[in-house]
Amino acid sequence: MIVIIDYGMGNLRSVHHKVMKAGIQAILSSRIEDIEAAEKLILPGVGSFGAGMERLHSYGLIPVLQEKVTVGKTPILGICLGMQLFASWSEESHVKGLGWVDADVRRFNFPESAPYRIPHVGWNTLIRVKSSPLLDHIMSDQRFYFTHSYHLCCRFKDDVVATTRYGYEFASVIRHDNICGTQFHPEKSHRRGIEIIRNFVQYMS
Repeated sequence: MIVIIDYGMGNLRSVHHKVMKAGIQAILSSRIEDIEAAEKLILPGVGSFGAGMERLHSYGLIPVLQEKVTVGKTPILGICLGMQLFASWSEESHVKGLGWVDADVRRFNFPESAPYRIPHVGWNTLIRVKSSPLLDHIMSDQRFYFTHSYHLCCRFKDDVVATTRYGYEFASVIRHDNICGTQFHPEKSHRRGIEIIRNFVQYMS
């Protein structure tokens, strides 16, 4: 069973629709028993880091997620804010994250003269830096949809699967053991987004 974690933030129904379109059965749930029974988890997210952590706490999901992900090693895919919540800390809200990936979340930082707007919104490509089943059948010229002002800064390069260039390179796909994430939105990335989701469900264990 695939559980898309419903903590009141993110494009939950869009993610659910895209997963089902990939031919994969999944449910939206915030029930502890559903998360405990899940074979794989997806944590979407849109909004601020602080609000995301507050919602996970208020829904009482932190203990079951810690048990499933860090002890049970259940595969989990974080999307956009969902991936950022895996980090140790974010400068957006100056609060601690889940701490599953040794990383901080930082805001884009450009000189005033730079032609880059914040947030980074639109279609961009991936620069693969290591092999991963997540990127099976994904070519270097294929584009994915981003909308974010903050990005993950991983302390260990081996956690970074792909980067994307927007002024400078930032981590856009990560994997740390059973923990995976994309800074872009697969649910908004059409056919290529479906492939990312299908790769996660079929190949990540």
